[in-house]
Amino acid sequence: MENIENIKEFDGWLSRYRHLSSTCNCTMTFSVYLPPKAEFESVPAVYWLSGLTCSDDNFRSKAGAQRYAAELGLALIIPDTSPRGDGVADDEDRYDLGQGAGFYVDATADPWAEHYQMYSYVTRELTALVENSFPVLAGARAISGHSMGGHGALICALKNPGMYCSVSAFAPIANPVACPWGEGCFSAYLGEDRDSWRAYDATCLIESGARPGPLLVDQGSADGFLTEQLRPQNLQAACDARGIDMQLRMRDGYDHSYYFIASFIGEHLAYHARYLR
Repeated sequence: MENIENIKEFDGWLSRYRHLSSTCNCTMTFSVYLPPKAEFESVPAVYWLSGLTCSDDNFRSKAGAQRYAAELGLALIIPDTSPRGDGVADDEDRYDLGQGAGFYVDATADPWAEHYQMYSYVTRELTALVENSFPVLAGARAISGHSMGGHGALICALKNPGMYCSVSAFAPIANPVACPWGEGCFSAYLGEDRDSWRAYDATCLIESGARPGPLLVDQGSADGFLTEQLRPQNLQAACDARGIDMQLRMRDGYDHSYYFIASFIGEHLAYHARYLR
């Protein structure tokens, strides 16, 4: 693991690392924010998964999360959204497929399967690397994300009961098997068997019996992707049908941008801090 950047913020440190991933079969990049408390003791960690077209840089530079993490004593773990580099499959004509759009699945179809193993990378390899390399508490994890990353946070928690103490999402792609983004990426990464897609869909997972821990979703009412792509009402209906307590907070006038995330990230981190204690 190579340390490629260190920036002091709010008496803690924001760092960026590069490492050769055996899971994704390429070099991967991620960022870590360690609060000042981590200088003296191990701290809980919140994993943040970003959305389409993003890297680890969007959240760390736009969300304003480090100030809250410093106050709450939380580490922030911020992976990239996909494998990247020469030899990694891509589709230059689409922003929603390929590099920058890993969708947090383990691809099974060519040419994507060689590198696009983001689900296993986030839940297995990155977690082990972080907990072996930084002063974070093993097992004291929460997960959150935005859009494609909100989808990723939900499925990582639903598919791994007990792995995360809490989960939240901003404007998640809540039912990807039933929206153009999900259909386009799942057919490429997973093939045409639509039944196999359900294993990476939060709504379908809940319909099949998965039970999340604490679940918080914020959604902007002025989000241009709300009706066609995100479909939080499907996730809400699935939770209601199974007696699962999901907080879906519709935020009047907010869009899909990082202005929306920056407005409420402090509430999300405080929410996770309660469960991580």
